[in-house]
Amino acid sequence: MNNQRIGLLVAGVLLGAVAAPSAHAIDVTAGQWTLSFDGNVNANYIYSNCQDHNDVAGGLACVSDTTSDNSSSVSNGLLPAALTISGATTQDGQNLGFTFGLYPGISTNDGGSPNLQDIANTDLGHTALGTAGLDVRQVFLTWGSSWGTIMAGRNIGLFGADAILNDMTLLGVGAGNGDYAAPANTSLGSIGLGYIYTDWLSQINYTTPDMGGAKVTVGIFDPLNTLGQTPANHSTPGFQGKIAYTAGPLYLSASALYQQQRVLCGDLAAGACALGSPAGSYVSYGSSAVDLGGKYDIGGLEVMGWYYTGKGVGTTGLFVNSNDALGTARNSNGFIAQVTYKMGNTKVGVNYGQSNLDGTSVDLATACTTPVGIVVGCLVRRNDKWSLGLYQNVTTNLLFVAEFSRLQSESDADQQNTSWNLNAGLFLKF
Repeated sequence: MNNQRIGLLVAGVLLGAVAAPSAHAIDVTAGQWTLSFDGNVNANYIYSNCQDHNDVAGGLACVSDTTSDNSSSVSNGLLPAALTISGATTQDGQNLGFTFGLYPGISTNDGGSPNLQDIANTDLGHTALGTAGLDVRQVFLTWGSSWGTIMAGRNIGLFGADAILNDMTLLGVGAGNGDYAAPANTSLGSIGLGYIYTDWLSQINYTTPDMGGAKVTVGIFDPLNTLGQTPANHSTPGFQGKIAYTAGPLYLSASALYQQQRVLCGDLAAGACALGSPAGSYVSYGSSAVDLGGKYDIGGLEVMGWYYTGKGVGTTGLFVNSNDALGTARNSNGFIAQVTYKMGNTKVGVNYGQSNLDGTSVDLATACTTPVGIVVGCLVRRNDKWSLGLYQNVTTNLLFVAEFSRLQSESDADQQNTSWNLNAGLFLKF
């Protein structure tokens, strides 16, 4: 799976952790409720140089079609456009709220499922009579008081959230060549290139009140199946937790997840299950991961970094390439490091990220060879990226963005794909 077909998404409503143009929501009071409207519109010109051969299965360096190694597009960046509608009120001493997050893009919807299009349609390209798509990522309620806050509904996950929300390319493009499935409409930024995508998940969680700068969140989550495998029933939910600490310019956090994963025998190679296993038989393993990191701001100079490690969580997205052909969980890890400096209305920055996936003995023995022994399409071992960025506040609400990113993907057989892309665009926050 390459970056052109992974519909990975991130929220504009959660931009408090990054240097977006300052903006205020549009507030309307109606009876006991205060309604707020905010969002963004963005567009980028993206020029990409891609290789004309794909040697790395799961690599994120872009691969060209048969007509050209270079591509031009006008597309969204890591964030699609957004319109969020929130409401808040206090009743009987209880704080209540709701949020609907609507995320349209500007790329043409070529058909199929919103985030994973029908493969039969992915080669159509953007043609006449197209239209953009709408992605509904957030639908949740909140209930809180002095004892803390409960959030119930669909919202951003806990594991991996801080890494992406502090990635400078969140307001730009990072990794991306503009060939995006719609209505996902987004580039990768540094997803799969330093952190695993946190995703938008159905959940019920509880956050403690502030305890001397620290807050703890724990929750149960609708379990995810492994991408590309037959969905299986789960007898238990997924679990995620996070602790965050703020002290002036210092911010630290750590998060974790656990989920029991099931893979049906029909999705595995011969020998994974006993001969004659009844229909519905499966192989199971526990998926677990942790991440930790932080950031520190010294007079406009900000340094940040996050590291993750996991087993059975895969790479790039949750449970993508998480097990081998016999149902054995793969180990993975990665990190992102970033330095930015803000001078008045101008911010410049550089970041580097790396995501690693450890092949199992089955992967190393069989995944890379054809019947004639030619090594092709071996499983990705590492995806990494450098990004340089310039972010200029033109006005209070309008941001100009320019970035250069270089990507490299490496397989278990030391094969490599390399690509780079330039982008320039505008980001309007309201």
